[in-house]
Amino acid sequence: MKAVHTELHRSHDPQFFLVRGVVKRTTEQPERADRLLKGLKDGKHQLVEPTTFGQGPRARIHSPEYLSFLSEAWDAWTALGDSGPEMIGNIHPVRHAATYPTHIVGKLGWHTADTAAPIGPGTWAAACVATDVAVTAAQMVMDGEDATYALCRPPGHHAYRDMAGGFCFLNNSAIAAAHLRQKHERVVILDVDVHHGNGTQGIFYARPDVYTISIHADPVAYYPYVWGYAHERGEGPGLGANLNIPLPIGTGDDGYMQALEAARRAIESFAPGALVIALGLDASEHDPLKGLAVTTPGFRRIGQAIAKMGLPTVFVQEGGYLSDILGANLTSVLAGFEEAR
Repeated sequence: MKAVHTELHRSHDPQFFLVRGVVKRTTEQPERADRLLKGLKDGKHQLVEPTTFGQGPRARIHSPEYLSFLSEAWDAWTALGDSGPEMIGNIHPVRHAATYPTHIVGKLGWHTADTAAPIGPGTWAAACVATDVAVTAAQMVMDGEDATYALCRPPGHHAYRDMAGGFCFLNNSAIAAAHLRQKHERVVILDVDVHHGNGTQGIFYARPDVYTISIHADPVAYYPYVWGYAHERGEGPGLGANLNIPLPIGTGDDGYMQALEAARRAIESFAPGALVIALGLDASEHDPLKGLAVTTPGFRRIGQAIAKMGLPTVFVQEGGYLSDILGANLTSVLAGFEEAR
């Protein structure tokens, strides 16, 4: 399988992570990509540099105000003269009868859902190149590849149309799906990250052409807490085109595979032309965020099950944090896919 990757992700190196009132070093570190890259090399996947697609694919998904904010944020922040080393909002307006702010501090709060998406001097550049990685992988599938993998960093599935959150700034999986829509009437995004893909759900919630499915740890006691419940099914024209499958904390391989079978049946009924896998590897039993307990052989089973869906497939990297087995889990899921294809 061809894998799209670039070292330009390193310009984004966030530090701040607030966990239950305790400030820690974020788990979304550049080293994640090094471990994932080792997994690709161990699986003997061919590495491809991304093509630059520019703002067009991003603008299909994200609002003009949000893209403008992200592109100008760091310069406006540093111009304050008394700002910190990262941009972290101290307000998060709920937007009820609210006015779009003109001050950078107000814009930062408006465009961030939480404190887990600190913006640094290289964040915009890294987020843009991550979308190029995703779109390159999607274009390769449109041009005839059976399946591709996009090593995107920063990840994207918590990013809404106009709001960052949960380590995510631009929604790589959504952007890949929108690119695939140029060829396919219907596309599915299947999110297997341990966290609910709330940004992706929000982007497509009223659309019938992109079916969003997320298998994740139950948000009753896990991020993002307020999205990801089974009763969230879409709205308007998109009613029925969103499926959430929350799992009890600590669910292992067999329970996960049962959920994946339910997702497969839903995908088969929708009859899409292509499939985007929002590939979180943080469902691992060894992941530091400890939501689910999928084993390395379990990831191989996940890859096999995805392959049996028989669709042109783009794997877009989402979560999966620093553990000794991160690269091996990536090797496992892609190997399972290839052997069952």
